[in-house]
Amino acid sequence: MKLPKNDLTIGWLIAVGIVTLSIGTLATVGLADESASAIPLGKEDRPNIVLIMVDDMGWSDIGCYGGEIETPHIDHLAANGLRFTQFYNTGRCCPTRAALLTGLYSHRAGIGWMTNDWGEEYPGYRGFLNQKCMTIGEVLNESGYFTMTTGKWHVGAKETSMWPVERGFDYSYSVPAGGGFYYWPTKQIVENEKVIHPGDNTPIRGEPDWYATDAWVEKGLAVLQQRKGQRDQPFFWYLAFNAPHWPLQADEADIARFRQLYQDGWEPIRKARWLGQRERELITQDTHLSSPTQGIPSWSSLEKKKQDQLVEYMACYAATIFRMDRAIGRLMQTLENRGELENTLILFLADNGGCAEGGMLGNNSSNPEQRIGGPKSFIRYGEAWANASNTPFRQYKHFVHEGGIATPLVAYWPKKIVPKSGGELTSEVGHVVDLMATCVDFAGARYPSRRNGELIFPMQGTSLRPVLEGRKLAPRMLFWEHEGHRAVREGEWKLVSKFPGSWELYHLGRDRSETRNLATQEPARVTSMKQAYTRWADENNVVPWGQRPNKKKRNSKQNRKKKNGK
Repeated sequence: MKLPKNDLTIGWLIAVGIVTLSIGTLATVGLADESASAIPLGKEDRPNIVLIMVDDMGWSDIGCYGGEIETPHIDHLAANGLRFTQFYNTGRCCPTRAALLTGLYSHRAGIGWMTNDWGEEYPGYRGFLNQKCMTIGEVLNESGYFTMTTGKWHVGAKETSMWPVERGFDYSYSVPAGGGFYYWPTKQIVENEKVIHPGDNTPIRGEPDWYATDAWVEKGLAVLQQRKGQRDQPFFWYLAFNAPHWPLQADEADIARFRQLYQDGWEPIRKARWLGQRERELITQDTHLSSPTQGIPSWSSLEKKKQDQLVEYMACYAATIFRMDRAIGRLMQTLENRGELENTLILFLADNGGCAEGGMLGNNSSNPEQRIGGPKSFIRYGEAWANASNTPFRQYKHFVHEGGIATPLVAYWPKKIVPKSGGELTSEVGHVVDLMATCVDFAGARYPSRRNGELIFPMQGTSLRPVLEGRKLAPRMLFWEHEGHRAVREGEWKLVSKFPGSWELYHLGRDRSETRNLATQEPARVTSMKQAYTRWADENNVVPWGQRPNKKKRNSKQNRKKKNGK
């Protein structure tokens, strides 16, 4: 594999539509061996699978989805693979990871909302994977795969039984409790079942150049190197980066690379990304650029000192993505050097949309004397830049409008996916719950009915194999709920509500950016989709957000019981 060059100028020209790629119009994928499309893969054909999840990255940030940030290696995957233009996560870190790992809607897996334990009476909100689900690691391990995970776990940390090696992974170098950091860990890092760093915000001894993004890749590659005599056994690697989650921290040289791009603020960035997306057919020509969120100021209204600070925030954000892309390039090159890239399926996606946490204009809660982006800085880039990250959509992480739940999905597999020049696009609609079924399908695995002798939930997703083979998925409905924000998608229609607001209805085929609410014009459709949502919520342990328990009162009640010996 010839690694791509880092050419910022060409990348930016492509993003604004001055240079275009010849990608065709929502073309289907050509197969290296189309005769295999209707029959199970033989044991010798089972691919290695690398599932890459990034953290808090917007739909439009990477180059192949219209962004100006240099991501040559991800762009290489896209140019030689398949990009989904309508793929979804669940809008938040933990729920997305739960759905990805189990093939279940997050509430059914036990993680409807972050890692807070609401009590046993709320099974959809326990904060860790329950015993009625299987992880991809468990299912593929039972089918003969070597399984490993590196990076952010965040689906159970209190007990070792919740850690990756107890949920089907042969090897783990991970952060059970999640958390964002780059140079110095702020939460414990575990290798298999051993805590190797307590997470006390001090440098890792013996590794002065430790940087989380690089470490997650290097540890995994080291394990593969140790297994060099076992290449007849395929591997599954769940690689969960914490980049570009706050606190944004990056090398000065990488930050400097992007400063000039953001000197004119977010307005030209949003417009350039939108035009680039239309030019490259990631969105339809009639897709509007959504209006900026109310309260976002014009760039020209800000003082120069504030502008300079905000440029630094966004440049640091871009630098974390650039470093992540470089680590992916190292992974790809190593697999090629080992002769394993040809039959490796790589899937790349994000856990939610761009993150508006940190206020309208972001914040720097570290010592002002610290270098912005340095090991001791603590930066969030804020809502105004997140609005650009999610171009052309509305809303952000937490919410279930498109800006919160739309994610890139790039599928790359040289042995099976042979695209036209520039890569292929598909408008087939997928959801993160589909990744379990997809991995099971391509691994030739069997999804069991029991775990440790107990009945488990069946998969709720569907395999994306037909899409990778140039075919269509069967019609279905998809659902979301997070913090009371709700949505249903049926065909081209989406019913969505931002808590505690009313339902809105959009035709995404004509209005992907959700700018024209048709609820009053389609009352029968609204009623039908609402009823479908209610049935889904009842079946999946979803609690109406207004009825959520008061944690302080519950803890007080529990403490009284303990005090009284009950």
